[in-house]
Amino acid sequence: MHHFVRQPALDDHPLTRLDARVKLLSALALLLMVISCRGIVFPLLVAGICGGICLSLGVRPRVLALRFAEPLFIAGMVLVLKLFFTGTEPLFSFSLAGWEVVGHRDGLMEGVRIASRIAGAVTVVAAIGFATPFTDLMAALAWLRVPKGFIEVALFAWRYLFLLLDDAQVVYAAQKNRLGYACYRRGLRSFGTLAGALVIKAFDNSQNITTAMVQRGYDGTMPLMKHRPFHVGEVAVALLVVVGMGFVWSL
Repeated sequence: MHHFVRQPALDDHPLTRLDARVKLLSALALLLMVISCRGIVFPLLVAGICGGICLSLGVRPRVLALRFAEPLFIAGMVLVLKLFFTGTEPLFSFSLAGWEVVGHRDGLMEGVRIASRIAGAVTVVAAIGFATPFTDLMAALAWLRVPKGFIEVALFAWRYLFLLLDDAQVVYAAQKNRLGYACYRRGLRSFGTLAGALVIKAFDNSQNITTAMVQRGYDGTMPLMKHRPFHVGEVAVALLVVVGMGFVWSL
């Protein structure tokens, strides 16, 4: 359960106290602007601002690097593919194993535009994810009329994913103490045993949880779906930020 403990410093940040619905709507507006932008300045500006917000929330740079590693790898691959496989204006060329490899200027620019959009969109999602508890974010999605089944499955998956993680850590520690990962072959066998044990554990937990909730009269209604009225000051600040970013986007 230690995964659910929030850091006290986050509660003092102005962004964490903001209504989750306001943050979600603002993030969606920024995402639309980033995706529809034809240049590279605005997405990179959004990426810089949202990255600074993540750092101000107390997120460690190592955590940010791990969070952005996969999307940045995809952005880099898109950049390389656009550079060498699209475009008509040669920028440079070299020979590789008898093949003539040509980099194109217009392909490079197109790749940079796509990579900047990926960076901007990912940082927006990361900022709202770090600044908003998962349950509040699901409640905001429910307010936006996202199907109730999706919200329910996501909440249960989020709740019991950490319990499975704790179980996996216990099994892994026991296997490691018994030299279960001493060599490659033994490590694969131990990993297979660990994966099988987690699948069985998840199946047993799902049956027990379903039975317990049905016996307690669960009908799909969750108390977190109830919202307080909008605060005029929060809405005004969010509108000011979105309009300001929209003005920059239109330049």
